[in-house]
Parts: sequence; structure tokens; C-alpha cells
Amino acid sequence: MPVQRRWTLILCVLALAAVAATAASPLVHVAPYAGPITPVTAEYLHDRLDEAAIAGADLVVIALDTPGGLDTAMRQIIKDIQASPVPVAVYVAPSGARAASAGAFITVAAHVAAMAPGTNIGSASPVRLGGAAMDSTMASKVGNDAAAYMDALATQRGRNADLARRMVTEAANVPAQEALERGLIDLMAPDMSVLLERLHGRTVEVATTTIVLDLVDAEIQERPMGPRQRFLKELANPNVAYILMLLGIYGLFFELSNPGSLVPGILGGICLLLALFAFQALPVNYAGVALILLGVILLILEVKVPSFGGLTIGGMVALALGSLLLFDSAEPWARLSLRVMVPVLTCFCGFFVLCVWLVVRGQRRPVVTGPEALVGETARVVTAGAAGSVAKVVMHGEVWDASADTDLVEGMTVSVTEIRGRVLRVGLCDDDG
Repeated sequence: MPVQRRWTLILCVLALAAVAATAASPLVHVAPYAGPITPVTAEYLHDRLDEAAIAGADLVVIALDTPGGLDTAMRQIIKDIQASPVPVAVYVAPSGARAASAGAFITVAAHVAAMAPGTNIGSASPVRLGGAAMDSTMASKVGNDAAAYMDALATQRGRNADLARRMVTEAANVPAQEALERGLIDLMAPDMSVLLERLHGRTVEVATTTIVLDLVDAEIQERPMGPRQRFLKELANPNVAYILMLLGIYGLFFELSNPGSLVPGILGGICLLLALFAFQALPVNYAGVALILLGVILLILEVKVPSFGGLTIGGMVALALGSLLLFDSAEPWARLSLRVMVPVLTCFCGFFVLCVWLVVRGQRRPVVTGPEALVGETARVVTAGAAGSVAKVVMHGEVWDASADTDLVEGMTVSVTEIRGRVLRVGLCDDDG
């Protein structure tokens, strides 16, 4: 065999061996998520589970840290986990993280539930987001539904159904060590590498298939949110949605005040639409929205129809009350921060107060244009005239007819006291006696 062909064959064999070694290496996809559970979260995890299935991954790890979130988004995530052909491990991490409320349901529903030391899980009682409080019958129905759902998930995964149910009915919350000891989770691990070591060889039920995890020398690929999903996630922040709404109102106000300027109207419309998108993932109280709109209308009316501060005070009160009521929720993640609300309201109201002050100051300024602006000006007599008759005076380079109650002598300096048509009424200046 020629030497060149021999080396070519050797290189091909080595390449095939490298490909085979790579193909044989287990693949783990990690989907980190920190924040409330919203429709954007459900979309993100749905995409990551689909990617893992297409890539032939051996395991998907959802690194979770959440205060809770929306029931509809939570249930969609759980459906995707249960339908996934790839085993899913929910790992509450890093230390200091939590899986509260909706996060507790997702953790219990996973094929493998794991937590890092210093984390906690629980407080899964359902809370109505937005609107009026639930009556006793409705609260009982919602609570029983959530408890039964949690019980079913825990039973399906062979976990402590009693403790899982109490996280709903009694808002129980337990640290990682207790959750492990009481059979609510499968294992604890301080970091990802230890987690994979402890998962190696574990048997999991995926749909109708039993899989033994082989994670020796696994290749870990992190799959975080893309720019679009990160942007949409930030929009679901109540503080961001609140600021966008007020910016939208500002923009439309400027556009209506100065028709044709375009830029404020375009930016205001974009901000309002983004705020409306965010509102669909937040517990919006529309009484708060109505109060904010009323407050803005009152402030605008003060600029147009001065009421000596009455409309301004009413508008500021309506804005403050509307801001307090805008997001009606017992969940901290879904409430508006006072540290954001107070400065934003101060700037917003301060702008309208400044506008009112400028309008009032403008109304009190002396007239500087038109015939009325000539009152108080001085003129020089160029053609004499007797008292009551018409004389000629020069003012600002123009010759005017003028009359006075005294005789006007040529060269005399007089002061304009009144304008009658095109005739000036004048009087003697002080220095002319």
C-alpha cells in the first residue's frame, strides 16, 4: 500500500474515532431561570425542552429560582415536562434560591427534584391576582383544586404527597435538608457537577419509558434566554410596566399639545403598547388604571383652564391613589415598589405643576405685542395742537394722531395713556410738568 494512502486511512480512522467518542459523550442541557413564572417563562422552557429533544440530550436541568407566578404559565410548564421525551431535573439553585408558590409545583412535577443547600421550597397556596378578593366558596374551590393538583403530581413522582399538599393548604415552607429527609425531593447537591455525579445511574420514568441516566463525562451546554425573551421578561416587571405607561401618557400629551411633532406621539404609542403587553402577565387592577387616567386628565385641564390649583391637587391625588391600586396582589414580585413610584410620581406631577406655573406667569406678564403694548410708551410732539384737538406725534419712528386735555407744544415729550382707534390719548410726562 502506498505511504500516502496509508496515512490517509489512518487519519480517517482517527477522525471517525473522535466523532464516535464525541457522539458517545452524554449531553446535558441546562436552562437557568430566575424570576417570576410568566407566559415568557413557559415559552422559554418549552423551547428548551424541544431543543433538547431534537439534539438528543440525555438530561435537561432547569436551574430554578422563583418567588412564584401565574397558574396558567405554571401548568403549561408542567405539561411540557410531563410530555418531554428527555428526563427533566428541576434544581433549585444556587444557595439562597427558592422554589415558592408556582415554583414548588414545577419542582414536584419534575422527573428529578433537587435542591442546593441553603434553599427552600413551599408557600404554594393560591392567591388571586388582581380584582376583588375571592369569597369563601370560590377560595375553597381554588384551594381544593390546587391541593388536588399538587397531591397528584407528588403521587405520580413517588414523593411525600402529604407534605406537598400542606404546602398548598397550610402554605408550608421547608428548607432543602428537611425536604430531602421527608421525601419531597430526590437529592441535594452544592453545584452542577455534584448534581450530575449523584444523578448518574438513577432510574427515571419518562412518559411510558424507563431510562437509566448515564452521565459519566457528560457535556454540559447552558441554554439561557435569548435577547428577545430577556426583553419580554423585563417587561413583566411591574415597575417597568408602570414607567412605560406614564411615558406613554407623556408622549401622547406632548403630541396632542403640539400636533405634528410626531416623535413624542410615536414613542408614547410604543410605550403604551409595551405597557399593555406587560399588563397581561401582571395582576392589574383597572380601577387603578382609571384613577391614573383621571389624574392625567385633571392635570391637563389645569394647564388649559386654570383653577387656582384645584385641578392640580385633584390630579395628583388621583395619580397617587391609582398608582397604589394599580397592581393588586399579595405576592411581592407583582407589587409596585414605593422606591420607584414616589420619584416617578414626583417628576410626573412636578412637570405639570411647572406647566401651570408657566401659564399663570405668562398671563400676569404685561402685554408686549399689539396696540395694548403701546400704553405707557413715550412720544415726541411734531405738530402742535390745542387741548382737545388733534396733534401729530412720533413714536417708534411712526407718526400718530394724538389728543390731550392740555395744549401740546412742538418738541414736547408725552406719554401714551390710551388708544382710541388710530388716535392716541396722551398726557404730559413728569419731567415736562
